[in-house]
Amino acid sequence: MKTIKLITIIFSVAIFTACKSEKKEKIINTTEVVSSPKTYAEISIAEGGKWIDGERGHKEYDGGTSFKNVTELRVPDNHTDHTWYLRYEGPGWESNKVGYRLYLDWRNAIDIFGKKTDSLILSKVGQDGFDSYHEPQSWGQDILKVGKGLGIGSIGRLVDSEMFHFKQVDSTFASIENSSDNSKITINYKGWKTASDKIDLKSILSINSDSRITKHIIQTSIAINGIVTGIVDHNVKYFSKESANKKWAYIATYGVQTLVPDKLGMAIFYEIENTLDTKKGEDDYLIEFKPTTEPIAFYFLGAWEQEPNGIKTENDFLIYLNEKLSELNTNNTIE
Repeated sequence: MKTIKLITIIFSVAIFTACKSEKKEKIINTTEVVSSPKTYAEISIAEGGKWIDGERGHKEYDGGTSFKNVTELRVPDNHTDHTWYLRYEGPGWESNKVGYRLYLDWRNAIDIFGKKTDSLILSKVGQDGFDSYHEPQSWGQDILKVGKGLGIGSIGRLVDSEMFHFKQVDSTFASIENSSDNSKITINYKGWKTASDKIDLKSILSINSDSRITKHIIQTSIAINGIVTGIVDHNVKYFSKESANKKWAYIATYGVQTLVPDKLGMAIFYEIENTLDTKKGEDDYLIEFKPTTEPIAFYFLGAWEQEPNGIKTENDFLIYLNEKLSELNTNNTIE
């Protein structure tokens, strides 16, 4: 009798344990699905090589055999454009809709990765060669020709009609943060020299899931004139509009302006109170900020016609921009 009771107890415990394990497993799997990230940021450096004198008159990183992602980086003093040290030349960030990259050198321009998929793809970009992402890939490609411009939403300084990029900087530091629904890149430029002035500038770029919009917060150590952002000019249609409460506004371009070539819309939303002027520069449509040491926030975006369920016409692009402007008018932020 005791044996039967003992067997019954063991059997009951086994069933309870199995049910408990099954329940626990289902909860874990559900959590994994819900928390699957839709944003990503990274900065990746070459390993296994060495710095040599390059053919273009500056140092190059030669013989790199692989790339390693890092969360923090002091940019080497040797680094400039096309040194082959940073995978796709700087940090990148993406949502499930679009990707961006910043040239972390004297150009300091922001480029766009157009995506044909809602998957996260940056970790694969540039692993198979420097020029690979300039050609059509299954995920999309680099779509914006930056040239001498700012690209979209990056920073420069305009002094007497001359655009200063980041040719003279004492040191540059970058860091990466990823969470379940937001990714962020922080860059600190120490000793940025333009004309006769020298300042520090902090830049924070972040993107949320299900959004093509990057929020950019900048802050300078000294209140200085001429700090600008902008959109590179590719001779397509230009638009501008203020919100109903005259607090926010945007500048935008739309048309065939990609390397494909096909249609792309670009826009920057800015707070009028922080802005001194909007103007046409030599290579860009510019927004000039008022001198201040307080943080300045603005938003920028690229909308490519080949995105899954993307914006494919000028009219739809303007409807989208006006919806976001209305959101800023009401909430003073874009979700």
